[in-house]
Amino acid sequence: MRQPTVGTSPTYSLDDDEVPWVLGTQLTEQCGPLARAPEGSRVLLIEAHDFARRMPYHHHKLTLVFAAMRQLRDRLREAGYDVRYIEADSFGDAFTEFFTENPETTLVTMRSPSYGSARRFRDLVEEADGDLRVVENELFVSTREAFEAWAGDDEQFRHESFYRWMRQETGVLMADGDPVGGEWNYDEQNREFPPEGWDAPAVPTPDHDDLTRETADWVADTFDTWGREDEFVWPVTRKQACEQLDHSLTHRLPEFGPYQDAMRSEDWAMSHALLSGALNIGLLHPIEVVEAIEDAYHRREEVGLASAEGCIRQILGWREFMRHVYRRAMPELATANQLDATHSLPDFYWTGDTEMNCLSETVEDVRDHGYSHHIQRLMVLANFATLWGVEPAELNEWFHAAYVDAYHWVTTPNVVEMGQYGHGVFASKPYVSSANYVEEMSDYCEGCVYDPDSDTGEDACPFNALYWDFLDRNEEPLRSNHRMGLMYGHVDNKRDAGSMADLREQVAEMREAAADGDL
Repeated sequence: MRQPTVGTSPTYSLDDDEVPWVLGTQLTEQCGPLARAPEGSRVLLIEAHDFARRMPYHHHKLTLVFAAMRQLRDRLREAGYDVRYIEADSFGDAFTEFFTENPETTLVTMRSPSYGSARRFRDLVEEADGDLRVVENELFVSTREAFEAWAGDDEQFRHESFYRWMRQETGVLMADGDPVGGEWNYDEQNREFPPEGWDAPAVPTPDHDDLTRETADWVADTFDTWGREDEFVWPVTRKQACEQLDHSLTHRLPEFGPYQDAMRSEDWAMSHALLSGALNIGLLHPIEVVEAIEDAYHRREEVGLASAEGCIRQILGWREFMRHVYRRAMPELATANQLDATHSLPDFYWTGDTEMNCLSETVEDVRDHGYSHHIQRLMVLANFATLWGVEPAELNEWFHAAYVDAYHWVTTPNVVEMGQYGHGVFASKPYVSSANYVEEMSDYCEGCVYDPDSDTGEDACPFNALYWDFLDRNEEPLRSNHRMGLMYGHVDNKRDAGSMADLREQVAEMREAAADGDL
């Protein structure tokens, strides 16, 4: 059984009248109620459809969830379990149906990390005259109680401190109490751009069966989806997820480290692991992934420390951190907007119809695969939206709909806080930049109609004027930030030179162009 290793894992058993209820984001037999149920016992899965109609989710996201649920259903049945699989418009309808058939039964499920879900499920079960027991979620490395003990009464948190604590608590990449290699992270070695002629590893393509293909067709016919409907490359079974992990360790991890921040045209995957979708629905456990990466570093010479540590930091550090700060900052985090951003999300986040090559190509990556890597998310999509002044909740909704690995608990802190500096719970400054960053870390600018070195003029890159306009209009909340002092020195220089008025005019013209679909 897989359980968190930081903190005290839950111990419990199931009575004869208790039935494991497996959520669509907890599709595992490694932990939770299903891991404790005897073989052949009753199991409930609910395929509720109303959530899929709330927004135009990516076709691949809905296919991933529904196909993975159906695959687990069939595998459990083949193993002899008595699986009750209810397809319904809503969870409430499904509970009514289940408890009408099983009035003396108590459902047992792991807590969803999404805020308020346990309370909502309890209310729905109560309305159906049923009983529900919610147990702790074991699909993370650390427990809620462990984080509470580490955080204490603090209201602001820093990822680096949390990450070091997690390394110490787990012993991952540690030697005699010190980090292997003498440094806690090798971020400085993660910022190279691949040389000309470098070929990214081939993207693994699972051999999907008729059930998955039929589910993909059903999703297309049933829901108002966004994104490409073919080229579905995501694992939907435990076996496929393990094969993808093995592929990543062998072919992708060795070169992940140096190029993890790089962005390249027509190369949507680079050397990224592509495991987040499987992790976030429970097909893989984060502990097994971290252990496999650490083992690959120790056993294989071609896996460098910067690659292993960089990948582990994403899972052991960032993913765990997101889960906990989300829980601590909700519900305020969902609507946080400390910079008072009020603009709507430009249409090209859905269409990709923009002359800005970096945005057009990134949106195309997301539309085609339901995925782009973390730097595209932060320094292209979120960066532009923050400079444009998009309301954080609207950008968060787009991410939630567009990505195969997106769930409220992970998008909200990543988008609202890290991406748009909406709350202050952990971001120490806005993560924004002019065109300089995109030009340095990508080849997008080479084929773009806009000039990354110009601030104003017809061919000036929009990122530049927007960057200075952002600093100008947010001076009151940001100038006192000690990490922004250098930038406001440059703002002062532009004001003294009389160029700020030209930058404001440039931004006004860009907003008009965007409204006409001509940006």
